Amino acid sequence: MNEIEAVVAMKNGDRSAFRYLFNTFYDRLVAYITTNNHDKVQSEDIVQHAFIRLWEDRSKLDETKSPKAYLYAIAYNRYIDTIKKAKKQEKLLSQIWERALLDRIEEDSDALEKRIQKMKQVIDSLPPKCREIIMLNKTQGVKYKDIAEQMGISIKTVESQMRIAFTKIREAFKEDPAMLFLLFK
Repeated sequence: MNEIEAVVAMKNGDRSAFRYLFNTFYDRLVAYITTNNHDKVQSEDIVQHAFIRLWEDRSKLDETKSPKAYLYAIAYNRYIDTIKKAKKQEKLLSQIWERALLDRIEEDSDALEKRIQKMKQVIDSLPPKCREIIMLNKTQGVKYKDIAEQMGISIKTVESQMRIAFTKIREAFKEDPAMLFLLFK
C-alpha cells in the first residue's frame, strides 16, 4: 500500500489504511514539531491531534495527493495554537498575580494605617511624662541617659516610664505580634 492508496481506502473507512499513514508519518511529524518547541511530550500530543483531525476530515482528502502536506499543516497550525494559548494563559496569570499584589499592597497599607492610628491612641493615653519619654526615645532616637539629663530625672525613672509605656503598648497590640516585633527591635 502506498500513501495515495491509503487515502482512498481511508476515505472508505479503512482503519488499517489510517494505521499505515500513522506509522508512516508519526515519527517524522513528532521530530518536526519537536524542532520547534523542544518538548517531545507536547509534540506527541500535537501530532496525535493532527491524526485525529485527519481521520475526522478524511472525506475532504484529495485522492490524488499524499496527505503528507496536509498532516504537516495541521500539526504546525496546532503547534501555533498551542503557543497562542500558552501566551494567553501566561498573560492571564500575570494579570492575576499583579492584581493580587496590588490588593495585598492596599491591604497592607490599610492595616498599617490602622496600626499607626492605634499606636497614636495608645501613646496619647499615656501619662504626660511617660508619653514625652517614649516620644523622645522612639521618634527622635534620644538615649535614656540624655532623656534623664534633659528632663532632670534619673535613668531609673526613664527606664521605669519606658517599661510602663511598653506594657500599655503590649496590651493594646497583644493580637498583633508583628507590630510588637517592629516596635521593639
